[in-house]
Amino acid sequence: MNDLSQAGFIHPFALTVQPWQRAALKGQRGRCIWLTGYSGAGKSTLAVHLEMALLSRSQHTFVLDGDNLRAGLCQDLGMGPEERRENIRRMAEVARLMVDAGLIVIVAAISPFEADRQAARALFAEHEFFLVHVSTSLKECARRDPKGLYRAAREGRVRQFTGVDSPYEAPAGADFVIDTAALPLEQATSRLVAALQAG
Repeated sequence: MNDLSQAGFIHPFALTVQPWQRAALKGQRGRCIWLTGYSGAGKSTLAVHLEMALLSRSQHTFVLDGDNLRAGLCQDLGMGPEERRENIRRMAEVARLMVDAGLIVIVAAISPFEADRQAARALFAEHEFFLVHVSTSLKECARRDPKGLYRAAREGRVRQFTGVDSPYEAPAGADFVIDTAALPLEQATSRLVAALQAG
C-alpha cells in the first residue's frame, strides 16, 4: 500500500501571515547566510561572531551548526554521499522555515557538494540566500585539526572524511570568500556585516 505522500494526500497549507510581515515586526529581512568549507576552516567560529555582531545591532538571528544538527535532527544519517545530501537538504529546509519566520539564519556546514548547495539556494527567493566560502586551505585546516578528525581519518578510524577520502567541491559562484588564515576574525565578521547591509 502507498503511504500518504505517494498517494497524493499531502497538500501544503497556505499560511495567512506572510514571511515579510514576520520580518517587518523584527525590523529586518529574513535571510540565510550559508558558510561552507573544510572541517577546521573556521565556519562555526565565524558564525558565532557574525551572530553576536548582528545581535549587537538588534537583529534577530539563529545559528544552524552542522555538528549540532548531526546530534539531533540528522543523527540517523551516516557520512556517505546520499546521506550527506539528505543532511544538507534537511538543514536547508529548516533554514527556509526560519527565514520565513523573519530570522537571519547562519548555517555553518561543510556542505561539500556543489549540487547540494545549489539545491539549498533554490529554496530561497533572490537576495535571501548568501553563500560564503570559508576558503581556508586544506593544509591549514589539517594543521589546526581542532577535533582530531584529520588524524583519525588518516589513521583509518574515520571514513569518508572531506579532504581525506571524500571530495570537497569549491563553490563556483560564492557571494563572499573568506580565508580565516589570512583575514583576522574581527575583519572577516565586519566585512560580512557590511556585505549583508549593502545587499
